[in-house]
Amino acid sequence: MSVTLRGFRRTTANRSQRTTIEETRTDKVFLAGVKIMLWIALIIVAVPLIYIVANSFSASAVSAGRVLLWPVEPSIRAYKEAFSDPMIMKGYLNSFVYATGGTLISVTLTIAIAYPLSRRTLFGRNVIMSLLIFTMLFSGGLIPTYLVVQDLGMLNTRWAMVIPSAIGVWQVIIARTFFRSTIPDELYEAATIDGASDLRFLWTIVLPLSKPVIAVIALMYAIFQWNSYFDALVYLKDPSLYPLQIVLRNVLILNTLTGRPPPQAWPSSSNSNSWPMSSSTR
Repeated sequence: MSVTLRGFRRTTANRSQRTTIEETRTDKVFLAGVKIMLWIALIIVAVPLIYIVANSFSASAVSAGRVLLWPVEPSIRAYKEAFSDPMIMKGYLNSFVYATGGTLISVTLTIAIAYPLSRRTLFGRNVIMSLLIFTMLFSGGLIPTYLVVQDLGMLNTRWAMVIPSAIGVWQVIIARTFFRSTIPDELYEAATIDGASDLRFLWTIVLPLSKPVIAVIALMYAIFQWNSYFDALVYLKDPSLYPLQIVLRNVLILNTLTGRPPPQAWPSSSNSNSWPMSSSTR
């Protein structure tokens, strides 16, 4: 027996069913256009990365402009100089600490805010949500935020990198929407009848069912913390606390203005005034 519809054909034989979907001409054109766009996007993303990698393995040929997409006179000299510098390795470590610790703190606080706001029994949840959305549109500004961080004693500490930007309102909205659409009220009522408290319900039922959204917001926070640049520029003075982005900025400034000094000429953790950002950017 064979049943044929427009763009769909189902064949049944010997009690076994086999389903095949025939692509129409419109579907083929659409899929071809999607593939072309994906290949274009891949080229746009891959070519700069390949170019940077090729330059990193080329020594003198970079300044001569002879490097395109393949290393010329391959050498690992640049990597040796970079990884032999203690400030760069310290920057990697600091960025890893900020990304890991900041993500844990941000995800914890986001769940602590989003879950209560998703419960219909919370009094004033709409008002609280409106206040949170208000902060997306308007902020206190740089100077008030700096004064708050200063009054809390977090200047020139690791906390200044993770606490002021610990909660993202957009992530709260994502988590709240997920909780409201995935965790039904009947499940909460059943757990309450069995004697589970709100914290027990959150820990044993909500969190295991919310692994997808937790992974999404954790990835968003981790990328944000790893790329964090401006907070370190404003709140940190000790070079031993600089993330990788600030270290690379200082390397770029030294290369552009004065030429790169040897590694032994780089400032130590105790001498923060020798960086080119001490007097001009504060």
